[in-house]
Order: sequence, then C-alpha cells, then structure tokens
Amino acid sequence: METYRHIVQYYETDMMGITHHANYIRWMEEARIDYLSQIGFSYAEMEKMGILVPVVSVGGRYRRPTTFSDDIAIDVAVTEFTGVRLKLSYLMKNKDGKTVFEGTSEHAFLNREGRPARMKTEYPELYAALNDQLVKEE
Repeated sequence: METYRHIVQYYETDMMGITHHANYIRWMEEARIDYLSQIGFSYAEMEKMGILVPVVSVGGRYRRPTTFSDDIAIDVAVTEFTGVRLKLSYLMKNKDGKTVFEGTSEHAFLNREGRPARMKTEYPELYAALNDQLVKEE
C-alpha cells in the first residue's frame, strides 16, 4: 500500500504557526479515502453500490507539532474488521520520520435504508478486500 502524503497548508495553521488540531482528523479522512481507492473501492463507487460508511468514533494522540509546508506521510491500516464494523489506524510522520500523530477511526457499513449492510453476502468483493487488509497480530 502506498503511503498517503499531505503538505500542510497555510490556512491549516493557527496564529502560532502550528497546525490546528482539527486538521489531523481531516487528514485521516483524506488518507482513508485514498487507502480505500488503492484497494479498489473508492467512496464514490461504494455510494453507487448503496454502501454508506459513517464514522462511529475517532481518536488520536498528538506527538509533535507540524507547521506550514511540512510534508506529512500517513500510513493507514485495518486493525479490526467484523463485516459490520471497520477500525483503522493512522500513523503520521514528518520528513525526518518522527511520529507527529497517531489516530484511529471506527466505521459502520450501512445500506441505503440506514440499516447494517450484510457485507459478506451483499458485497463479497469489498468484504474480501477489507478482510485481506486486516493486520494480523503476531
């Protein structure tokens, strides 16, 4: 999987020149959308298929500040997948390889009616793709 890269924009910083904390959540979304596209399922394609993927929870830990024009590498991993719920982890590093943020997000899979989607039977290709990405604990 290719690492997603984000260049910190001027408007993402505060008066101190530090990236505002809320932007890391936005970068998680950018990286998640890219990650799903890389495994063959863009958000647009999933929506056409009738799959909705709302965020159920999000969390993070800020390790180092970032500033305007920093190049941030964001790695995404599937840490839990039940077919109904998906949990992703995000590791963000600066150009020196130092961790700036660690985050997680949890998502549900719903159909157009807002009910839990039966991923394994209704969307077997997506189910298999996500299951294949699941990080196995050693």
